[in-house]
Amino acid sequence: MDHDDSKHDMKHEHHMGHEEHQKGECVVCGEELDEQHRMGGEHAHSGMIADLMKRFWISLLLTIPILILSPMIQELVGLGTSIRFTGDLYLLFVLSSIVYFYGGYPFFKGFFNEIKSRTPGMDMLITVAITSAYLYSSAVVFGLMGDLFFWELATLIDIMLIGHWLEMKSVMGASKALEELVKIMPSSAHKITSDGSTKDVHLDELSVGDQVIIKPGEKVPVDGVIIKGNTSIDESMLTGESEPIFKEIGAEVIGGSINGEGSVNVEIKKTGKDSFLSQVITLVEEAQASKSKTQSLADRFATWLTIIALSGGFITLLVWWGVTSFGFEFALERAVTVMVIACPHALGLAIPLVVAVSSSLSAQNGLLIRNRASFEKSRDINAIIFDKTGTLTEGKFGVTDIVPLSGEYDEDDILKYAASLESYSEHPIAKGVVKSAKETFEVEDFKSIPGKGIQGKINKKNVEVVSPGYLKELNLDISNEKVDQLYTEGKTIVFVIIEKEIIGAIALADIIRKESKEAIKQFQEMGIQCMMITGDRKEVAEWVSNEIGLDTYYAEVLPQEKAAKVREIQSEGLVVAMTGDGINDAPALAQADVGIAIGAGTDVAIEAGDIVLVKSNPLDAVYIIKLAKSTYKKMFENLAWGTGYNVFAIPIAAGVLYSFGILLIPAVGVMLMSLSTIIVALNSRTLKIEKTKM
Repeated sequence: MDHDDSKHDMKHEHHMGHEEHQKGECVVCGEELDEQHRMGGEHAHSGMIADLMKRFWISLLLTIPILILSPMIQELVGLGTSIRFTGDLYLLFVLSSIVYFYGGYPFFKGFFNEIKSRTPGMDMLITVAITSAYLYSSAVVFGLMGDLFFWELATLIDIMLIGHWLEMKSVMGASKALEELVKIMPSSAHKITSDGSTKDVHLDELSVGDQVIIKPGEKVPVDGVIIKGNTSIDESMLTGESEPIFKEIGAEVIGGSINGEGSVNVEIKKTGKDSFLSQVITLVEEAQASKSKTQSLADRFATWLTIIALSGGFITLLVWWGVTSFGFEFALERAVTVMVIACPHALGLAIPLVVAVSSSLSAQNGLLIRNRASFEKSRDINAIIFDKTGTLTEGKFGVTDIVPLSGEYDEDDILKYAASLESYSEHPIAKGVVKSAKETFEVEDFKSIPGKGIQGKINKKNVEVVSPGYLKELNLDISNEKVDQLYTEGKTIVFVIIEKEIIGAIALADIIRKESKEAIKQFQEMGIQCMMITGDRKEVAEWVSNEIGLDTYYAEVLPQEKAAKVREIQSEGLVVAMTGDGINDAPALAQADVGIAIGAGTDVAIEAGDIVLVKSNPLDAVYIIKLAKSTYKKMFENLAWGTGYNVFAIPIAAGVLYSFGILLIPAVGVMLMSLSTIIVALNSRTLKIEKTKM
């Protein structure tokens, strides 16, 4: 049914920001992705995870003989020199070299990436620790006096590998937003040939000026203008307009939108990079490229520990070698001990264990974390922006008000007559009316009035359900305070007429989700500003805003304006989250500090988001932010426990208490590290998700 006779004069005038695709960064591994990876290739994260696990198992198997052959470990467990043999240290060197180069490769690669991007983090700290241990121990094997730290580098690599594996497996989900955007368009179209027949051709074969037929229910393949026929087109996922738009000759159509019940001929006006969807691709791409890279808590922590390790080791070497009478070998051993201890084993599990627990908790509750850095940043959010259609609302029309305009018929009668006719229509508004009715009458002589309404006979009476504009053509005037109020709220209104008499008005709107109001309330209690950006009309946006208590809203906003609006809000110093489900939300989701995609929405929005809410419940956005706060707190606790012994161990390892006869021996360091690792593991399991019952 074609109820909406209003003119939506929306102009999609976008300009390509650039023609070449910029490079981006993988949200899982931080590796730079080229155009092929981003647009068509599959970034092999599953292969990377398998490679980490392979390196872990091989390194672990080699670590066993390394531990057995290490004199320090033999002494610790009381074996003495019982298993010493000629060439044992050289074998130990060979086995340790394999573990160092093969098992340590992912960290060396990460270290060079950190140096290249000037963002020192965990990989730099690990590289410093294992390289110090390896070079020093190798020197000892070949003549330098001192202790061997091969067992230290081997066990450290093992734990860091399993930590990386846990972390990557928990948050795997590379961004494929641009690839998904390309999939939105149908692969072929029904081209009208010169002799008037139709031929199915690939979109690449279409040019500006060609004509195509779009059948009922099909996706619109191109941007163009209707030259024959009329229909209603659903553009909600593209523009945010919740109500299907009636289109007739001369009206513009957008590629990717969904045709309604009518068949139309369209002349192509834009193809390729000039099309609406291609411009959305550019917007998403630019937003992803410009999105600030947030350094995770672990990397910030590791940066400081790296500075402490290097400076502590250097100072220790200078003091013992240059100031005291001890020789270079003793000074070097103290310096290496400091740098190795600065990277505790527990640190390798401090973050991955919390990530694994939080990812598992969130997944069990329908909250999928795709980008951990953004997830961590969500604890600092002080402004959240919602899309309207499909996010705060259900994206489905429903009856909100029935206004009797004749004393002879009550609300149930009006709805029953309307639903009887609407049951013959596939229009979304018709479905909303039918869904609200409990029963219907039989209808005879059903007819559609394109763009205006429908009519038929019920109980031998002429019944019509029509749009407001059609009343003028029938010279029927309506003056009612309640109806006027419904207009101001931006609701869609249809009138029921029996034998030329208006018996009532039915108002429909995109139904507000029952959880939306509670979600807004909880966000505001957390001190977070709640906003809405929608492509829908101002009256509709104002009604939704008032109903659920938003702080502010922006209406009639096109896709490129959404991303710009997010940037504008960010420029005010706010950390911004964006929640949406449509193609039109993708650029804004990519631009926001934290993109929260609704799982029931388009693949494009999901792939552009950092977090996905599987259940399409606005309250889940509250839960994910609460979980982020709890997760960050737990990470900080683990890092504190994991490195807490450093406050005690590093100064002693450096020899500050040597004059009192106290010097940290490696055996004590092993026990301290084991204890901190156990504490970290137990603490990680205490993470919980805080939910509110509705």
